[in-house]
Amino acid sequence: MRTMVAATDSWTDPDGFRTPAGEVHAWLLGTNQTLCGVPVEKARLGRFSHVEWADVQPATGRDADRVTSVCRRCLAATGHRRDEKRWTRTDPRP
Repeated sequence: MRTMVAATDSWTDPDGFRTPAGEVHAWLLGTNQTLCGVPVEKARLGRFSHVEWADVQPATGRDADRVTSVCRRCLAATGHRRDEKRWTRTDPRP
C-alpha cells in the first residue's frame, strides 16, 4: 500500500504542479483519515494523491520546499524515517 500526503496548505511550483505546504500528514488512498487518526475533511487538509510520503521529508524529499513540519505520529506509523538508522535494543546490564 502506498502512503500519500495530506497537508494544511498548498502552493504551485514553477512547473505548475500543486504541492503540499505547511504541516504534512501520511494518508492512504481511499480513506478519510490520516495514519495518526486526524479526519481529513474535518481538519480541512488538502489531499495530494500524486505526492508520496517519502517525497515530503524535509531532509531528502523533492516536494518538501514549503513543508514546515512533519507529523511525528504519522512518521512513527510509517515505521521509519528515511536514511536514519532504526532503533535497536541494547542490554542495560553488563
